[in-house]
Amino acid sequence: MNLYAGRILHVDLTKGVIEPVPLRQEWLKKYWGGWGLALRYFWETVSPGVNPLSPDNAIVIMTGPFCATAVPMTSRLCLVSKSPQTGTVFQSNIGGGFGPELKLAGFDGISITGRADKPVFLKIVDDRVTLEDASEMAGMGILETEKMLEHQTGLLGGKTLSIGPAGENLIPFSIVGSESYRQFGRGGSGALFGSKNLKGIICRGTGAIKAADMTKLLDTIAQHKSENLFQEDNLVLHTDGSACLVDITNEMGVHPTKNYTEGLNENSDRLNADAIKEVKLADRACNSCPIACGKFTKTGTTEVEGPEYETLCLGGSNCGIDDLPAVILFNRICDDLGMDTMSCGSVIALAMELGETGRHDFGLRFGNIDGYISVLREIANLSTVRGKDLAMGSKKLAAKYQAQDLSAEVKGMDIPAYEPRANYGMGIAYATSERGACHLRAFTVFSNDPFDLSRQVMDVIEGQNFSTIKWSMGFCDFWATIDLKIIADFLSVGLGEEVTQEELKTAGERIWNLARLFNVQAGFSNVDDVLPKKMMSTKLKKGAYDGNRFSEEDFGGALSEYYRSRLWNEKGVPEEEKLEALGLTRFMVEEKQ
Repeated sequence: MNLYAGRILHVDLTKGVIEPVPLRQEWLKKYWGGWGLALRYFWETVSPGVNPLSPDNAIVIMTGPFCATAVPMTSRLCLVSKSPQTGTVFQSNIGGGFGPELKLAGFDGISITGRADKPVFLKIVDDRVTLEDASEMAGMGILETEKMLEHQTGLLGGKTLSIGPAGENLIPFSIVGSESYRQFGRGGSGALFGSKNLKGIICRGTGAIKAADMTKLLDTIAQHKSENLFQEDNLVLHTDGSACLVDITNEMGVHPTKNYTEGLNENSDRLNADAIKEVKLADRACNSCPIACGKFTKTGTTEVEGPEYETLCLGGSNCGIDDLPAVILFNRICDDLGMDTMSCGSVIALAMELGETGRHDFGLRFGNIDGYISVLREIANLSTVRGKDLAMGSKKLAAKYQAQDLSAEVKGMDIPAYEPRANYGMGIAYATSERGACHLRAFTVFSNDPFDLSRQVMDVIEGQNFSTIKWSMGFCDFWATIDLKIIADFLSVGLGEEVTQEELKTAGERIWNLARLFNVQAGFSNVDDVLPKKMMSTKLKKGAYDGNRFSEEDFGGALSEYYRSRLWNEKGVPEEEKLEALGLTRFMVEEKQ
């Protein structure tokens, strides 16, 4: 097959059965790969009512059609499952080299079900796939686990996915790590691996991926690199990394500070791109990427790739921590223990505000570095009372201490580092994302008018549909200027048949609606598409939009307009007309009378 390996690897951990099966080719032009294809396989495997941590839940990991080719910035690998953090279907993706390695081993993806009776890891060496004993790795951090996987298998340089103690202890915001500093970061992927007694996967592939016309594909790649990729909007990620956003978001007043109470960190120069450059060791790129946005940094004895913008904000500014060495240490410990730095930083910030306001004293205060660092191992290992409390996540922690007015989450997922009271489009995007608050579904931060609700609604819808197809192709978000024409060009040449922009646009909308249908059948509705009280009742402090809030009236009107524009009913359920147009009538939800 052109662009595809042509097989999916099915793994039943309960039975210990490993079975390569042919790729469902009839799904390709509807879902393509990555997010879309993984979601379609997931739908076929589980019931929407499945308990995320039960053996019946599935983990579907999928490459995109360009993975392991020369098409730049396409190595991202998608994971789809039901989230232990939110209870919704969710998609997370990871960069690095595991995706290309898997595809060169002859598999477009992996579907994992069941639960092993002891810790195991999956070993993939081309066609030779086995389940191996991982008992010796129990309790290890991700950094040590990766070395042990290589040592035990002899696959030096093999690409790995693995979990740390946070995943083994089923922390809802735990992650799966790869190559030390890459993560399936949000939604609880680590807990999913842990619930299946799957410590990790190691892969080595030696095959190749075909294209219909390789010479023409290389010419097309060269053209779009020159005319689009190598432009200033993308190249700033090479020079500054994602830390470039620290100054930008502060200037715009959308930079969450001190548990989402302020939109400006007055000491942001201690955490910005210039500060990162002062401690940078080297750049790092994912497979097939000429941008190399990753920045290896070192302070004292602590070395890490990053911190990225979200960590600098939510693990820095939002905790009142302006000390870069402390944030680098926070980043390193989270990466090793296997915790999402965004949700971890947010739940610590919530605990800090609970203490500052006298609601409950966790021994944590804004700006206190010692407590901020020491609590991390307590959370991952569930070793103290406060560690167990914070390990519940922001939503449950706030509920336990009657502090829902202080938390900042949607469906249990903490709000990213862009303040919705200063940009209404981000608020709409957070509320309507399939996995809870997410900035990778639609990004309206640079809109001309951040408070034009009608324009923001349409920007969110267009952004969601496009991001969905972009993640299905495996493109990195940091090719910021890519569009449907470029993607269609690559597909047409690679497959040897015309693919239109309209086909891709429809596919993005189809995948988005299919995810929505899963959540509806899992019990979610319009009442869950909400912003936290903090964003609608409490005024933002400091920054360009000091005193602003996203009122319930404005938000309600925007949500209704979003539903109407998507042809969803008032409960947020896609209408029959929309499902027919997208070929999704078999997934139709029967309304309860």
